Amino acid sequence: MTDNEPEDIKPDSEAAEPATEVESADVADVIDRDAKSAPADRATDGPFDASEANPARPYVDLGGIKILPREGLHLRLEVEEGTNRVVAVGLDYAKSTLQVQAFAAPRSTGLWHEIREQIEDQILKQGGKSTVQNGPFGPELVAGVPATAPDGSQGLRVARFVGVDGPRWLLRGVIAGEAIQNPAARTAVEELFRSVVVVRGSQPMPPRDLIPLTIPKTAATGGAQPAGS
Repeated sequence: MTDNEPEDIKPDSEAAEPATEVESADVADVIDRDAKSAPADRATDGPFDASEANPARPYVDLGGIKILPREGLHLRLEVEEGTNRVVAVGLDYAKSTLQVQAFAAPRSTGLWHEIREQIEDQILKQGGKSTVQNGPFGPELVAGVPATAPDGSQGLRVARFVGVDGPRWLLRGVIAGEAIQNPAARTAVEELFRSVVVVRGSQPMPPRDLIPLTIPKTAATGGAQPAGS
């Protein structure tokens, strides 16, 4: 973790961007924090559970997550310093970044509403800004995360925090770059997030535990790097 990132949140590091005005959408004042948060068409349009994925597609198998390759996509594995554990998948696409992580969740309840509130609280405590809005995946955060530019100046790095509750898992994404304001890039990255497959497995896991990720046997990735680097 670096000083530029909220605790327990590891979006890809980029140069600080100026604060951006974000138009907020109306979000229900009262939300059942235990309810699952997911698009109505999640099972058919993604993000997918392993049982729903097309077995004929040439996915890159990263253990708990599978990624569908596409032209222009660069994949990185983010590794926890000290343990060398792979903790996140970083995807560079459409001049944007998408970081994805999958967590174990209860069978009948969701995690995203509660975790989203905790992320927002961490960002605000660090002096950042956050807006809750309804997006294509449900409630999400558009946040200005405090960051330091290469020249040492302080600013806010704008990012979207999205989450989808699936069958016994939560898939969390952090979007930054062109996809924040460019409609074409936004659509491309949202489609990329939709194509992710989560492999929860049948083993018992406490809720919130990171579903284990592995380095693929093929040289399909752009290499591993320390989380938050």
